[in-house]
Amino acid sequence: MAKKYDVYNRELSWLQFNRRVLEEAANPDNPLLERGKFLSICSSNLDEFFMVRVGSLYRDLSSGSKKKDPSGMTPQEQLDAIFPAVRSQVKRQYELLNTEYLPALSQSGIRLLNANDLNKEQREWLSHYFDAQLQPLLTPRAIDDKRPFPLLTAKHLHLALLLPSRLRTGAPRMALIPLPTSVPRVVMLPMGEGRARGVLLEEVVALFAHRLFGNSKPIAAMPFRLTRNTDFLYNDSDAEALIVEMRKNLKKRKWGRVVRLEVPVGGDARLVARLKKYLDVADEGIFTVPGPLNLDFFMKQISSLEGFDDLRFQPYEPRMEDRLRAEGSIFRAIRGGDILLNHPYDSFDPVVRFVCEAADDPNVLAIKQTLYRVSGKSPIVAALSRAAQSGKEVTVLIEVRARFDEENNINWCLALEKAGCHVIYGVPKLKTHSKITLVIRKEETGLRRYVHLATGNYNDVTAKLYTDMGLFTCDEAIGRDAGAFFNTVTGYGEAAPMEMLVAAPNDLRDTLKQLIKRERRNAEAGLPARITAKMNSLVDPKIIHQLYKAADAGVEIDLIVRGICCLKTSGRDSLRVRSIVGRLLEHTRAFVFENGGEREVYLSSADWMPRNLDKRVELMFPVEDPALQDRIIASLKDELNDNMKAWEMKKSGKYKRVARVLPLLNSQEARILGPAAKQTEVEENA
Repeated sequence: MAKKYDVYNRELSWLQFNRRVLEEAANPDNPLLERGKFLSICSSNLDEFFMVRVGSLYRDLSSGSKKKDPSGMTPQEQLDAIFPAVRSQVKRQYELLNTEYLPALSQSGIRLLNANDLNKEQREWLSHYFDAQLQPLLTPRAIDDKRPFPLLTAKHLHLALLLPSRLRTGAPRMALIPLPTSVPRVVMLPMGEGRARGVLLEEVVALFAHRLFGNSKPIAAMPFRLTRNTDFLYNDSDAEALIVEMRKNLKKRKWGRVVRLEVPVGGDARLVARLKKYLDVADEGIFTVPGPLNLDFFMKQISSLEGFDDLRFQPYEPRMEDRLRAEGSIFRAIRGGDILLNHPYDSFDPVVRFVCEAADDPNVLAIKQTLYRVSGKSPIVAALSRAAQSGKEVTVLIEVRARFDEENNINWCLALEKAGCHVIYGVPKLKTHSKITLVIRKEETGLRRYVHLATGNYNDVTAKLYTDMGLFTCDEAIGRDAGAFFNTVTGYGEAAPMEMLVAAPNDLRDTLKQLIKRERRNAEAGLPARITAKMNSLVDPKIIHQLYKAADAGVEIDLIVRGICCLKTSGRDSLRVRSIVGRLLEHTRAFVFENGGEREVYLSSADWMPRNLDKRVELMFPVEDPALQDRIIASLKDELNDNMKAWEMKKSGKYKRVARVLPLLNSQEARILGPAAKQTEVEENA
């Protein structure tokens, strides 16, 4: 008999999510240049998937591990399932590219040309461009028995070439040319048909590569790209040595095992064989694709071509409610009552203003903040530095283990320390993923604590692309909890009791378990029982089992899970899962528990994953103002009614687009067009 509480494999669930991203490239609702962005996102997502998830499975395999994951699959079984699924996804990606997207671009006046398409004038222009702009940047590398194969940078394009032998009967020589990253991937031509036309960088270099080898014409030229394992174990138990460990880890990434080699269809078999040998890549890791390698140039270059505004989403101006627009201190606005922000529909500027005003306000005595991912030119970091230089007590916990942001965060740590901030690099053995700012201000009545809590990062760039919610409050209990929280993470990690905030790893798992159990008991007692939860990923088996039990007891459960969802809905009509993939990346974590009619609403930095609940410092916080609760619930209700960007999980665990019936609703566009702080009527049990 099968286990009642089975779960879906997380890697295969993630691949389903990436397939949903890919399908937005085929969605005619999206303007043409926006569709190309989804092709790019699919590619960059797969890069990270191989670097982290596939890399970690290979690491487990090399250690001899046969441990089964919660779905019952060993590392080898997972790899055996992953590679066919990825090949199917890549096949679909290039079918969309070649049969739909590139023809549509051409019809709209944007043409990608290859060498055979070029006329005499275009070839001459590219010849001058190569000599003047490219050749000085190129460094050809000879590959033979006397020269070791170089350490190649992951995710960079390289050109492999076969050159004629210097001997009449000798074997062809091999050479490599790393393609420069300082020039655009598409070389735009000033002449020719169409409103914009260009040639891929690798084709331009291949066309004139003979000039780098004494005019010895290559027998074959083939671009290739490799992906390395970046998932290394490191010692994070010593906070003092953490930066040293992270720098070592960053260096390791340069020579991690090659887990994927991408080559084009029609590539020279001799070059592929040599690369396979030199890079020691397994057969299953070689991907042959019918088109350009790495499609991120649609996002980085093509999507921003001038003169094509009609092929992009209409821009919009983020809103700001009247209290925040009013002249005067932001602290006065917060004293007027809690303020909820729903980014990017609501401007992120008040968050930046909160920190900047705290830095410059002579009545502010101290600022404490956690940072996970910040922008390259962060105004928040600049404000914190300014505050410390002016004599304020500034404590900043920067998580230097934030994956792929480690180097950026290490640099910020050093800059903030130079400015006089108290910098904490992270809590030993735990990543700090919470998003909280505490400002302590001297006022007539004494010291008052102002707090900002959020579901997303203090990043002014991604705040325009990710949906997140944040709360400004000067509630005394939350302020005391915020102080206790910072004392915990900057001290010895001994958890201080908190009244309103719920922190991981100490209390969040148990609190969620009790909240779900309470809904189950209410359902069994005939009381209103409902859970509506939105998050990025749902993986934790214990939480999933509690949800199964609650659904079996009659609790109505609606889950809005953008990415990985290991829960299965099979046979449970009261358990529903949907995913929204649209113009913006859904990043909010919001949970509503009916509580027998006395609903409770929470926002959180944490997904329901083992790493968030057990291995990270996270926060969940209540939203108690009824009007703000209504806004959150109305937002979730819109997403549950979305029939343009939503996908539903079926009994099989596969996803299908929600059927389009009138009235049509795109929840993201509805919020873009809606008024700020709209007070939407909410049904009793919404």
